[in-house]
Amino acid sequence: MNLNRRHFLKTSAGAALGSPFLQAQTPRRISANDHVQVAIIGLGGQGTGDIRASLAQQGVKLVAVADVYDGRREHAKEIWGADLFTTRDYREVLARPDVDAVIIATPDHWHSTITTEALGARKDVYCEKPMVQLIPDGMPVVDAAHRSDRIIQIGSQRVSSIIYAKARDLYRQGAIGELNMIEAWYDRNSAIGAWEYSIPLDASPQTVDWDRFLGRAPKRPFDAKRIFRWRNYRDYGTGVAGDLFVHLFSGIHFVLDSIGPERVYSTGGLRFWKDGRDVPDVMLGLFDYPKTESHPAFNLSLRVDFVDGATETSGFRFVGSEGIMTIGSNVTLSRHPRESEPGYTINTFTEAMQREYLEDYRKKYPKTTPSADSMRPDADEKFLPPPGYSDHLDHHRHFIESVRTRKPAVEDAVFGFRAAAPALLSNVSYFERRVCHWDPKAMRETSA
Repeated sequence: MNLNRRHFLKTSAGAALGSPFLQAQTPRRISANDHVQVAIIGLGGQGTGDIRASLAQQGVKLVAVADVYDGRREHAKEIWGADLFTTRDYREVLARPDVDAVIIATPDHWHSTITTEALGARKDVYCEKPMVQLIPDGMPVVDAAHRSDRIIQIGSQRVSSIIYAKARDLYRQGAIGELNMIEAWYDRNSAIGAWEYSIPLDASPQTVDWDRFLGRAPKRPFDAKRIFRWRNYRDYGTGVAGDLFVHLFSGIHFVLDSIGPERVYSTGGLRFWKDGRDVPDVMLGLFDYPKTESHPAFNLSLRVDFVDGATETSGFRFVGSEGIMTIGSNVTLSRHPRESEPGYTINTFTEAMQREYLEDYRKKYPKTTPSADSMRPDADEKFLPPPGYSDHLDHHRHFIESVRTRKPAVEDAVFGFRAAAPALLSNVSYFERRVCHWDPKAMRETSA
């Protein structure tokens, strides 16, 4: 977020020149009985979860691992076998002809570079959210995806969730009437939830390829906290907005078929986790969405707080003219049909005026006799997923299906950038203390 344009252009130009490791290959043909051979780049907590979710799908084989910390590569061999290929250099993974697809679960500042290089090496790509760290990273990835014949899927699992699919169906059926506003939140109250991840006891310049981790980030002496708790720092991560806001945007855009807001404002602060991090632990955002064919104009409010709740909660309230749809671990529909008559407030009028007003009012809204048919239900409707349901597993199932069938992924680069952009603009708004304007169709920031 604090990289200047000169640094960005220099980095992009360098990436475009390619590498001796990366030569375009003819992708291996995958028959119905073949294994899909995958590699993981970045085997931290999220990467480990991602590769396990992919390996849970039928016919998937792990063939390579890249990570800058020796201990993670050693642990990978403990789990998946001593003959597993591992390396510090992700380019060696991309150069392997036996790799069909790569999962990119690195720190955010590496997402765009590795994604574009992987597409150039003709690998299918699963890239963790946010798709990019900076707004200028976005369109080069979109363009690379358009030029490529490869599958690219971004890792925000709400897009594959049957819970959000149900919410989408209900919205399209008009269950809440005309949309008015949306509230969304993601709150945590734990050290791990606030990214205070464990640091291995042997972390050192000898066990960590520090320069490779830094990549385009500013050079600095080795600091174990910065690599193992990288989400806390703007040089490598995207803070609350890129880690959590982007999930909320993905869910909203999927339910509404929306392409994004046109105005962004955020505020917040570093209130509790004063551990050296330079990103806020409380962030509030306001977003104005324009009218489209799929939804009316509406306002969105987002909240993330790292000292709220028992452990972790997240959800949405879609407020409409006829009801409220709440999305969390299930979908709850609370209907509130508009009243049949508006009522009146005439007690301060003169007696004569009150009589005249009531006479005119009853002509418009005649009294009706109460009946059983006029009674309204007062219960919420709940739609529950089956016990143990995992949208993370479904998201990887969809990715592997796309790799096999060559059908487009459920969350492509355009969707991924349109979900990431308002999150990244939330950071711009917060740090630069200004309202940001965005063109969701052209996917670029505007002056007004």
